[in-house]
Amino acid sequence: MTTQRTTGRRKQAAAAAAVVAALLSTAACGGGGNSGGGSKNGAAGFDAANNKVAQASLVKKGGELKFASAQDADSWDTTRGYYGFMWDFSRYYSRQLVTYKTEPGAAGAELTPDLATDMGKVTDGGKTYTFTLRDGSTWEDGKAITSKDIKYGIERVWAQDVLSGGPIYLQQMLDPKNTYKGPYKDTSADHLGLKAISTPDDKTIVFHLPQANSDFPQVLAMVTASPVRQDQDTKSKYGLHPFSSGPYKFQSYSPNKKLVLVRNPNWKASSDPVRKAYPDTISLTISTNQADMDQRLINGDFDLDAGQTGLGPQGRQNALKGHKANLDNPVSGFIRYAVFPQSVKPFDNVHCRKAVIYGADHVSLQTARGGPVAGGDIGTNMLPPSIAGGEGQKYDPYQIAGANKNGNVDLAKQELKACGQPNGFKTTIAVRNNKQQEVATAESMQAALKKVGITADIYQYDGSQTAGIIGSPSNVAKKKLGIIIMGWGPDFPTVQGYGIPLWDSNYILQSGNNNFGLIKDKTIDGLFDQYNTTLDNSKKTEISTEINHKVMEGAYYLPFTFERLLNIRSSRLANVYTTNAYSGYYDFVNLGLKSTK
Repeated sequence: MTTQRTTGRRKQAAAAAAVVAALLSTAACGGGGNSGGGSKNGAAGFDAANNKVAQASLVKKGGELKFASAQDADSWDTTRGYYGFMWDFSRYYSRQLVTYKTEPGAAGAELTPDLATDMGKVTDGGKTYTFTLRDGSTWEDGKAITSKDIKYGIERVWAQDVLSGGPIYLQQMLDPKNTYKGPYKDTSADHLGLKAISTPDDKTIVFHLPQANSDFPQVLAMVTASPVRQDQDTKSKYGLHPFSSGPYKFQSYSPNKKLVLVRNPNWKASSDPVRKAYPDTISLTISTNQADMDQRLINGDFDLDAGQTGLGPQGRQNALKGHKANLDNPVSGFIRYAVFPQSVKPFDNVHCRKAVIYGADHVSLQTARGGPVAGGDIGTNMLPPSIAGGEGQKYDPYQIAGANKNGNVDLAKQELKACGQPNGFKTTIAVRNNKQQEVATAESMQAALKKVGITADIYQYDGSQTAGIIGSPSNVAKKKLGIIIMGWGPDFPTVQGYGIPLWDSNYILQSGNNNFGLIKDKTIDGLFDQYNTTLDNSKKTEISTEINHKVMEGAYYLPFTFERLLNIRSSRLANVYTTNAYSGYYDFVNLGLKSTK
């Protein structure tokens, strides 16, 4: 691509970002006659649900809550689902021993009892967790949910040959040597042979970890820890019609078209301290046309985008012009970044990595991501602000958002000299071709690095092939992919749930690898080990901060943005708020419709 075309595209992106920023500024100031605390169409106001509850007092029982999405879930099976919106949505039909609080912002990332009576008894130095199930919790046919149902649901995680795709933290923490073969190959009569979990009676379940892990309760809150009843397990077909343990059950499902949930008549509010179950019906319509879906959300045909990835460029401008009071602009738990594989020279040298960090134009990168509104704040480090220990822009070791926000040619050249490349070098930027914003960031980097003597080619690849291309260290080295553009959000809201796949040397894989930098730092590995065995939350926060500092000191990453979302909610919605538990998404579980009285 020529510099001229690159520059032209960057100017177009900057112009679009400027328009959105101006509109957002108007919205924040209450302009347009459609913002502030109320509006002509009954919306709550701009950012009214961003880390706070909008229209809680107006919520009513009944009606149909209408979701839309540009894609279906990867699976509705509680063992296989890995999309963030699936985890959020699945609380309608699945329960866990513990789950996240139904509160906005940071409080929403705190755990609370669900099927369990309390947060459990922790003994044996953090290696044994004992829970008692509360009374009255039933399946959709009225049968009681038992400890054996929870154990069986967890055992399914081991059946990766049949139920692949979901997170495997439970297997890694309970059976790190992977000695159990899963319930479908279990030779015990009841298919409950996983020794790491015992069920002394129907109301008691005990977890025996070989090594302590203080985040184990976070893993029990994941959808993979949902109960599954053996006689209802249809194995690979379970995602077509999961058997409900929550207030709603599947009425109908046409993959890639529509899902409809209706009330589960055997769910008892008295047994569920978390879910209010306001709507009568919950529908999800899947539309692959993003622009059309955005417009229908703006028109009020749907109440919410289940995908929660934010409005597209045209949708953002349309919504800001006439529907500002329906918009929220939360910081997500995602960071967009570039990473430097140490297997590709000269990025085995820390000074060459720093040369790229100083040479990049960070404002231009932010603009390429969509500007401050749709893209987010300039990223200065690699731990999301929503995670305990995250410091946001307060921690900016390379002055990415400060003195060097437009790049620093002098410092970049000093680092090039220090790494033995005074005249610069050639490298390749790898980027997914189906992510327009990522391609734009690659072009921004290409243009800025040229000014300091670094020539970067851009290698575009099919995003669906990520695991075998950038996730294969041998392929990265073979193709000499020196800079990889990617993004990451937490599996659960702690430094372990976010950072261990990225930074711990034990998680370097030959396929599906996410430690793209090939970080093998004994200090970082040791800090994760220390974190995992620490039960004191304040100490865990300190360790989280220290891990992030060590990662940034190694200059393995160039963060682009602390991502922001621009999401729309319909004027019909009540009791709506964003939560850190789901990376700045709206918490779906207690959404309701607004009373017209």
